[in-house]
Formats: sequence, C-alpha cells, structure tokens
Amino acid sequence: LWQEPYVIYSQMLSSTENIMVGPMVTNPASRDPSVTASTLATLNDMFGNRTICGIGRGDSVQRVLGRKPTRLAEVERAMHTIKELAEGREVDVDGLGVHIPWIKNGKLDVWMAAYGPKALDLVGRKADGFILQLADPVILEWTMKHVHDAARTAGRDPRDVKICVAAPAYVSEDLAHAREQCRWFGGMVGNHVEDLVARYGEDSEVPHALTDYIRARREGYDYSHHGQVGNPTVDFVPDGIVDHFCVLGTVEDHVAKLTQLKDMGVNQFNIYLMHDAQEETLDAYGEEIMPTLGTQFVV
Repeated sequence: LWQEPYVIYSQMLSSTENIMVGPMVTNPASRDPSVTASTLATLNDMFGNRTICGIGRGDSVQRVLGRKPTRLAEVERAMHTIKELAEGREVDVDGLGVHIPWIKNGKLDVWMAAYGPKALDLVGRKADGFILQLADPVILEWTMKHVHDAARTAGRDPRDVKICVAAPAYVSEDLAHAREQCRWFGGMVGNHVEDLVARYGEDSEVPHALTDYIRARREGYDYSHHGQVGNPTVDFVPDGIVDHFCVLGTVEDHVAKLTQLKDMGVNQFNIYLMHDAQEETLDAYGEEIMPTLGTQFVV
C-alpha cells in the first residue's frame, strides 16, 4: 500500500501557487465516490480549484488486496458522482438526492485511465481527459483514435478530451542503468495487458506492441514489489518495451520523444519518479527539458 496522497497534496498546494494536483489514479472502491468528491472539493475550497481527479478501475490497488478491479459501469457512476458533487450540483445516490452545500464555484475535471476498447469508449463519452500510462507513440495513436471516435459518436468535440501520458522518466547517458531502474513499469503495465488479452484474445484489435511481450510473463507476479525498482518478477520485460513505454536517455532524447508526443496531441506528461535519480531527473526537467517544450505542454 502506498502513501496517502491527499495529505501530500495539501502540503504541495500550500507551498505553491500554480501547480495542479490529483491522484494518478484513484478508483471507485478505495473510497466512496462522495468522499473523494468532498476531499478534492475541500482542497479546491482551500487553494482555489487546483485539483484534477484521475480515476481508473483500481487494477493495482484491488489486486494488492486480493480483489478484482471494479467494473466500468462502477467507474462511470463514480466519475459522474465525483464531478457533480465537487462542482456543487446534486446527484442521486441510491435514490437519495445529495449535494455539498458549502461549495462555491467549484471546478473539477475528471480524467480516466484506460487501455482497452470498452474503457477507451467510456473515456471518449464521459471523461474530461484521457490518461495513458505509457509513452509509446504507436499505442498512443491507437488509443487516441478510440477516444476521439467515441467522443464524436457521443456528440462531443474530441478536442475537449485532454490527453495525458504518464510514464517513468530517467535522465542519464547510462541507458542500461536507466532501463533497470524502470523495468518495473513494464511489469505494472503487464497486469493491465494480461486482462486485455484474457478479455479480447491475442488476435484482437489491441496493438501487438502492447500485448506480445507478456507471452513470456511468469506466473506468480509479486504484488509486494508492485511499482518498485528491483521487482524480482519483471525479468520477462525486454529492453525494447522499457524503451518504448518509458522516457529514457539524455536531455535531447527526452525532448525528442516528448516533442513527438506533443505533436500527436498530448497536452500533459506526468512523470513516475520511482527510481534512484529523482532529484537529478527533476532538475533536468525544470532547467532544460520543460523550457524547450513550451508553455502549452504541461509536465
């Protein structure tokens, strides 16, 4: 179990003036959606509408507790409940009309993480933003098409659905070391991919760039090391997957890949900073990478 994020958010917001914060991602099961809405609305009330709610099915957190991820119907209801309550509107909760009376001018975007066709369809229909938890351009293109097609079908402007890519970033000339520090991410994504293969089959429309590598996946993935450097059950993840899913290498390598993602329509890049060069990577982004990308691309 990871640290409680909302406690950390209050410290981040109190020490800054402009940054936005939010979970990457929460789910309908860990907290009742009304509690999530109230928590984010409280932060917005204190610091001025500076939160975003990222949400998914709860794949990781549910499995850590030996449970199954929530269903997409639950995610859809939770997104609606969280947004409506956090923005001061009344919602129906089990037949009871509920609202938060102290909210004034509340604003909360709800972004959804997704990989598979049905989840991507839900993003396009209902979410304010799409979170893709990997930085592979081929997979990004396929997922964005699904999201945009679903948005059009629902009568929405696809441009209204913001795009966020979230992945480990490691700035270093030692590519071999950077790969080892970020190989855990391929194992984390592999859990989601395994679900997709089980649901849709190996020859579905899901890109082979996303599914092929898990054929070598071992039984008995160790959730006690989930999301951690040195996870002993991710040796099935090849270097190529680490390179495609993450952003690694020199400053120039990072700028090149993020520029490609930006040109494809990505609005925001979120760094998973679980490795041994956190300060060095943050410094490189703040001093060299972010200024090169421009103000319209958020890191």
